[in-house]
Amino acid sequence: MLNKNIGFIGGGNMARSLIGGLISSGIKPDSIYVSDINADTLSTLTTDFAVQACENNRQLLENCSIIVLSVKPQVMKDVVAALDISYKTDVMFITIAAGIRVESIQSWLGQDAAIVRAMPNTPALVQTGATALYANGKTTEEQKDDAESILRAVGLALWVDDESQMDAVTALSGSGPAYLFLVMEAMEEAGIQLGLPQETARLLAIQTAFGAAKLALEIEESPAMLRERVTSPGGTTEQALQVFSDSELKGIFNKAMTAARNRAIDLANELGK
Repeated sequence: MLNKNIGFIGGGNMARSLIGGLISSGIKPDSIYVSDINADTLSTLTTDFAVQACENNRQLLENCSIIVLSVKPQVMKDVVAALDISYKTDVMFITIAAGIRVESIQSWLGQDAAIVRAMPNTPALVQTGATALYANGKTTEEQKDDAESILRAVGLALWVDDESQMDAVTALSGSGPAYLFLVMEAMEEAGIQLGLPQETARLLAIQTAFGAAKLALEIEESPAMLRERVTSPGGTTEQALQVFSDSELKGIFNKAMTAARNRAIDLANELGK
């Protein structure tokens, strides 16, 4: 269990989910510090979680050895560039802002800063997120363990060795929930067209997606093998899957995720200036 003070610069939805997950995992609320330009946000967090509210980022930095940068990507440069870490060299920064590379944050913060880039997705809001992590060369093994512990409080956390892989992560798990919501939406609409009441179609679609994901997580077989197991020759599932195959569904996913990956690269170039 972490025995260090953790500070959050920015108290939005993702910070809130991380704070909730950390406290649920046993972290003491009085070891968590938060700063935010919105007084109402700070008030809500202190009321709901009994965390420490900071008047400014310097106060937060003075009290914490781990800083989670959870502000919007568009304001990240201004926030980070205003931090003075010259008097404190043992702090680790975790950025959860989409699309900003470590080298950009390092150029704004200082070349000796320990930085971990994290790409969580929205299911982290209900402690079932998937996060990829990348650390720069200034980050110690102990700091990497701390970063992983923080992100594991809201779900799965995995490391990548090459930061360029984070663009693919963005396309897969970062944007991935939207793809699956679209599948659920399409199944619901098709169910309605086939004669089901809307609420029935929606609940069946959502529960089916949940059950399939849970099965894939808990059974040591690939999704491809699980698909084959529920596909009887000449049966209904085979007929549906043949339509997907004829429509080149896998190719559509490949094209869509490539577009998402390319946009992630473009955004990193734009936001990192």
